[in-house]
Amino acid sequence: MSFEWGYSPKVEKFIPLGDFPADRYLIIARQAIENLGWKLSHLSASGIIAYTGLSVQSYSEEISIRIISNFAVFKSECIGVQLLFTDYGKNQQNLDKFFHEFEYVEYHLKDIWEERLQDFHAHIAQHDDSYLDQAPLKAKNRIKNVLYLFYPQKDYLVTPVIMILNIFLWLAKLFTIVGMSAVFHAQLADRSLRGMDILMKVNYYFGVNSRWLTLDGQWWRLLSSQFFHFSLAHLFFNMYALVYIGLMIENKLGSVKTLFIYLLSGTCGALLSVYSHELGFLAGASGAIMGMFGAFLALLLSQAFEKTANKALLISTLILVAYMLLSGFIGENRIDNAAHLGGLVSGFVMGYLLYNQEILGGVVPAPYRFGLSGVLVLVFGLVIFKISPQYQVDEYARLKYDFNVNDSKFGQVYQIERDMPVEQKLKMVKQHGIEVWERNIRITREMDKLVLLEKDELDKKYRKAIAKAAHEAVLLLYEDYKDGNLNNRDRIQVKMNEVGRLKSKLQAIHGEGFADAVVEE
Repeated sequence: MSFEWGYSPKVEKFIPLGDFPADRYLIIARQAIENLGWKLSHLSASGIIAYTGLSVQSYSEEISIRIISNFAVFKSECIGVQLLFTDYGKNQQNLDKFFHEFEYVEYHLKDIWEERLQDFHAHIAQHDDSYLDQAPLKAKNRIKNVLYLFYPQKDYLVTPVIMILNIFLWLAKLFTIVGMSAVFHAQLADRSLRGMDILMKVNYYFGVNSRWLTLDGQWWRLLSSQFFHFSLAHLFFNMYALVYIGLMIENKLGSVKTLFIYLLSGTCGALLSVYSHELGFLAGASGAIMGMFGAFLALLLSQAFEKTANKALLISTLILVAYMLLSGFIGENRIDNAAHLGGLVSGFVMGYLLYNQEILGGVVPAPYRFGLSGVLVLVFGLVIFKISPQYQVDEYARLKYDFNVNDSKFGQVYQIERDMPVEQKLKMVKQHGIEVWERNIRITREMDKLVLLEKDELDKKYRKAIAKAAHEAVLLLYEDYKDGNLNNRDRIQVKMNEVGRLKSKLQAIHGEGFADAVVEE
């Protein structure tokens, strides 16, 4: 069995007709297709289009036979996106079945040619011969080779531009990381920390999405994050899906509507992602791509294609969308299913509004339908901004920094020497102990006033306990130095042991790696 590989797996065979009449060839082909149980979609003087039934390997295939010059061109092509980019031999099986059945039909029709010829010519007289150039998968014929994926052309203009922009930004990010790594190589001894710091800075400046940044007024991240990807695999699979769905809807909706849906459904996906993720950086094009799949589903439910083609495309698309959503639910937590779902639903709504001129029984001009789509996105954005807690991350980070600075000054208490004068000992304990932890207690009270993430709430809890225990310890130490005895030594040791345990727990909650801080859309 021959497997076909590639972006759109297919088998194509040119059959020279010679003296065999084209109409007779199509009559036999039609009967063979019906005998095989394939659903006939179109029949005209120029050819046939049919669709196979649902199969595990590749959902459904489009079977087309086109009469070109003195050739019959048979093609079996997969409709949906293929896992591992292979058709699992299904297209070759279709070809073999067809030609085996063709020979059988040709033999059994030999006695009723005239009757079939009359029926055929009566049929094609009533059918548009141009449909073969408007069939759903016809758009894929523009992709002659991989370079054509990047070539903007009629009815495939916005999709390659979006893809090129995504790739360009990924390369720019890569070169930026390499450049910054070279600059900071000698400045940080800990290479893992240096790498994390560089990645965080690059993510920030390249416009990734994040709840605390976006809700803080940097709303443009809802758009910029749609063009940023964390890894090559993240970029590759998103661009593969983008090209597939872009070819399917751009020639039907047009470039302006396709761009409109990409940007606004991606924005809705990013908004729902903001609501769903308290922490981390969020980026990727899949929210916008799922929006385009949603728009495609709206086209299919609006019967935008011929009935049989519509059914085959709907089944394959529903399977693919269900697979992508299910992968997000059961897969690793770095997959942003909130963005997928937000993009899918908003894309469906916008696709329906922009394709259908008649809404609720009345004809609505295109500008109003564009406007309504924009208003719905705006309202959704306002709702998300209203109901999403606006955590005070920056303010808490500043207070944590001040707390740590004070804590570092406490270390000077350990430099008190036994033979120092009592007054100097008391001064050092007061300045670097009592006053330090009184300031940190005041800082924790300021922390209590903030709206914090769950992780920061836990961080605050440990800092409050540390400040309380350390403050009690230095008060006991001051008392011992003042009285000139060691009556509180054991109590001081217990308190400092408690501080040490609390600091270990505090450090543990901040031990998560960089991978946990990124979520791929």
